[in-house]
Amino acid sequence: MTAFTSSHAQHKTSHGIVIQSTNQSQADAARHSVKTELAALGLTEDVEGFASTTEPWNVQWTLKPERIATWMPALNTFDLDERVSLESSTMTGNLAREIWLTMLASPTALVFPSAEELISAVRMRQFIVKAARKTALNFHTFEAERPNDFWTYQEETGFTVLPGSSLIEALIKATQPEASGMLYSFSCYRATEYILLLAIALEAQISNPALLAALQKQWETRAIMSARFHEVFLRETGSMEAPLPISYYIPGDRVWFRNPDDASSDVAGFEGSWVFYLGGGQFSNFWQRNKPFTLASKCVDVYQWRNGTAPDANGELQMDEELVERLVDKTMTQPAELERITQRMFRLRDPKGVYAQGGCMDTSRESPRWVRPDTTDIVLPGMY
Repeated sequence: MTAFTSSHAQHKTSHGIVIQSTNQSQADAARHSVKTELAALGLTEDVEGFASTTEPWNVQWTLKPERIATWMPALNTFDLDERVSLESSTMTGNLAREIWLTMLASPTALVFPSAEELISAVRMRQFIVKAARKTALNFHTFEAERPNDFWTYQEETGFTVLPGSSLIEALIKATQPEASGMLYSFSCYRATEYILLLAIALEAQISNPALLAALQKQWETRAIMSARFHEVFLRETGSMEAPLPISYYIPGDRVWFRNPDDASSDVAGFEGSWVFYLGGGQFSNFWQRNKPFTLASKCVDVYQWRNGTAPDANGELQMDEELVERLVDKTMTQPAELERITQRMFRLRDPKGVYAQGGCMDTSRESPRWVRPDTTDIVLPGMY
């Protein structure tokens, strides 16, 4: 049974999972709900809790320090599945366990307004991982395609869903070839938006049908993309001023690997690479989904972009992706060269516009905002 320590709000809520309740009754309900989730996953004995006895009625859960030291030394979550025998890529329950364990070990507080919102967040991360594993695309920086039976395109509105066509089904058909029989061309950045939107829509279908209806109407009218998508739908944890530990990831995190090479970063689409952390030390690979990246292979992939560029007939730099793949495969068989490149790349990135001694590792991670009816902080632009 999870032991709870009562306090007069003096316990620091700077790490782990925190639920901010408005009264004692809500705090008690949150404790019961989380206790049930932890028990179902066999994690009760691995967690400690802290509850305020006065306002604010915060309830906090963290992984016990000795568990963190054993399972995630230096907050390295890459080997967690091996240390705890999770096998998260093959078992749904173990994916949920890995998500809970890494969230409970978070070095910065992951704050939720209710236990229900926390449960939705865990479920959305599972949706993200499952969808990312199924996603396969044709990479193209200048062309964009979608299934014509679900999507239409106008320059002023972007790709929108045909009226009467399910947004969820449209997103699945655009990204998962088993559903459409085809590979469609669009960027890795847009692909991550579709996977995140799919996870939010799937969760809304379960816990907030009004939000799903609003998303459906929004995408029948005007797509939300790029910076606006980030603003409306995502929460960012970590920053340049307060970076997350370089080896700390929660399954379902959207992650950016920056290209630290000034010259090759000018090639459209190769400024960096957007992926999801899948758990088990793996990152999504939308171009060869059955060959997910490890941290080492992703670092080498981004590094070799500098050696894969050549000018075209007009003198514009282009990327030879087949050459990059050959260089990556070769490097992965050369221990000394692999060590040299990973040491160079496994550093926090430089600030925007700076190309100095920084590596490809970002300082933050991104995940969906809250979705429950009483607490959602997703505010659509009101274009419908």
